[in-house]
Amino acid sequence: MPRRAAAHTGRRASVLAALAVTALSATGTPAAAATAAHLPATPADGRHTMNQAFVQAAGRFDVPRDLLAAVGYGETHLDGHTGQPSQANGYGVMHLASNPANRSLEKAAAITGEPLSRLRREAAANILGGAAVLRSYADRLGLDGDERDDIDAWYPAVAQYSGTTGRAAARYADTVYAFLAHGFAATVPGGEQISVTARPVAPEKGALSATAGRAPITPYPSALWVPADAHNFTVGRTATIDKVIIHVTQGSYAGSIKWFQDPTAEVSAHYVVRSSDGQITQTVRDSDTAYHAKQANSSALGIEHEGYIDDPSWFTDTMYRASAALTRSLCDKYGIPKDRAHIIGHSEAPGTDHTDPGRYWDWNRYMGFVEGDSISGSSTSGSGGSGSSAGGSEGSSASSGSSGSSGSSSNGSGSSDGLGFASYSPLQSGASGAQVTAMQQLLNTQGFAAGAADGSFGAATLSAVKAYQTTHGLPAGGIVGPKTWTALLSAGSTPTLRQGDSGADVKRLQRSLTAALGTTVDTVGTFGPVTATAVRTYQTRQGLAVTGIVSSNTWAALNAGR
Repeated sequence: MPRRAAAHTGRRASVLAALAVTALSATGTPAAAATAAHLPATPADGRHTMNQAFVQAAGRFDVPRDLLAAVGYGETHLDGHTGQPSQANGYGVMHLASNPANRSLEKAAAITGEPLSRLRREAAANILGGAAVLRSYADRLGLDGDERDDIDAWYPAVAQYSGTTGRAAARYADTVYAFLAHGFAATVPGGEQISVTARPVAPEKGALSATAGRAPITPYPSALWVPADAHNFTVGRTATIDKVIIHVTQGSYAGSIKWFQDPTAEVSAHYVVRSSDGQITQTVRDSDTAYHAKQANSSALGIEHEGYIDDPSWFTDTMYRASAALTRSLCDKYGIPKDRAHIIGHSEAPGTDHTDPGRYWDWNRYMGFVEGDSISGSSTSGSGGSGSSAGGSEGSSASSGSSGSSGSSSNGSGSSDGLGFASYSPLQSGASGAQVTAMQQLLNTQGFAAGAADGSFGAATLSAVKAYQTTHGLPAGGIVGPKTWTALLSAGSTPTLRQGDSGADVKRLQRSLTAALGTTVDTVGTFGPVTATAVRTYQTRQGLAVTGIVSSNTWAALNAGR
């Protein structure tokens, strides 16, 4: 295909990567010539770092390092999930797939000489395999050495890596180039940070540019239409539509759409929602029966959400909002009540053996958006995901006389000082209970006279709440919602905290994250993997550097009630 001359100045990341590994091997080796002997030498401690793996795999196969990392981030957020397969039977950081429609795992094994078992479970081998597959597509497209140095020339190869074609492939490649354009920083399991610096991109889309338009066939106006294979759904229904079922893909957006197009999959959903920007693709018409929830198929609409149930970083504010708007529209169209009896998780469907959307799915936040609740304000895009802005009333779900008992402590969330709860309920004048006592204690400690910490939200407490909110730039309506709770719970010193730390400051962090995210972060005082994941999720939502480390910027956002 026609292409412009590749850039010859400021050579791209693949050249830098090649220079970094000249001591290990010669550069420029054709893709098919690489073998297991070309894996990076094992350090003295027996571990490969992921940064090393990306640099060395990029150098071996002359693939831009940042492109390779962006593909991995789009596929798995750089989490190999300990070798467990995705829904589409894909493995590792680079999601090397082994299914009838996509044999990238076997292709990687043939090119690298690595055994399948290693490609599935070991990050360095998996990343090497991903680079090998990408390079094979570049070779097929005829990219020469100079063109491979031009990151924009790789767009068609990235689209092929998706394992699909047409509109779905183009959307996959668009997502990867969006990560390159905006940059991202991710803390991977083990605590290492992988980052890509933002840069201008102008990908050469070639024939794929024709796929950019929307198809008018879908009844949901903002959705794309990529139909599932006819073997994966039944035309028509045998029951009235009366529920919406929420799923998590256990894989990527494009990979899941492609899986629904595979006639051997015997699975589908009506809609798929992308994590990074909330883009929606419809794959089965509402009037037809998708295969997503066994006994509930005939009466349910299924919505898949890109991500993995054990990693809340996929559940962005933009995804929640886009999905909730879709669910609200479907409920209005089909007369489905907007409640948790009719909007359910896959794990709650009759006859299911699935566990999605899992414990990190924020049902309170989601249902608030479905019901039109504006607690969290408007959304703004953030690096590598989406954030939420402050603003709006935070008390729209509070009710007069609330006892605050819904947030009672469990599973280690409580503490002897009475401040730790599994969730923090909205409170207003007239409420009573343990959470009111905790709120009064926090106000008094911070110099706002709430009266006796007696668990009764009276006039003195209301005056103190309004004064606190005014002082901290929070909505001053006197209702203690997520913003005020987050600010109250996080107040104090701002030490740098990271995985492995412990103590009172970690407990304070865990409490404030529970309030900010609406998801329980057990107040155990030890900064473990669950807390690190919660920190990354919070940082993603706020548009902060996603490091998993709590420094002054993260504390400042929490202190501001964001």
